[in-house]
Amino acid sequence: MMNKHFRLTLATLTAVVLSVGCATSYDKLAYEKVQSMRGTDVSAADATFDAKNYLGKKPGQQPLVARTFNGQPPVIPHTLDNFDEITLEDNQCVECHGLARYKEKNAPKMADSHFQDQKVAMTRWQCNTCHVPQVDAVPLVKQNFVGNPGSKL
Repeated sequence: MMNKHFRLTLATLTAVVLSVGCATSYDKLAYEKVQSMRGTDVSAADATFDAKNYLGKKPGQQPLVARTFNGQPPVIPHTLDNFDEITLEDNQCVECHGLARYKEKNAPKMADSHFQDQKVAMTRWQCNTCHVPQVDAVPLVKQNFVGNPGSKL
């Protein structure tokens, strides 16, 4: 009985070792075929890209950028030069786009979903998490996205 148990254990261990060895060699082959935007050396430093100028200049001097799909956050159609960083206490975007002064500034009002009790919700305070300035740049990856610019957004 002991001999049968020993042979069964040995057979099981052999099967495990062989399957791990096969999986390891397969993973190595699969890894060697993987290509990313930075090549196979994932520890290499990322290439830096040239800084791009924003298309818009001063706020209110260019048309709004059309959205291409429902729910897309609007693109900022002006530069952010001379704007302070958004901090916990200060957000210059709210000065023009908040409830108090958007009409006076002739600026698009922040969406109702951004407010809680007539104040900007802190979950929506960091505007540039979703909204980015428009830049004329070649896409990093070839794509053929068209969107639906004719729809009411």
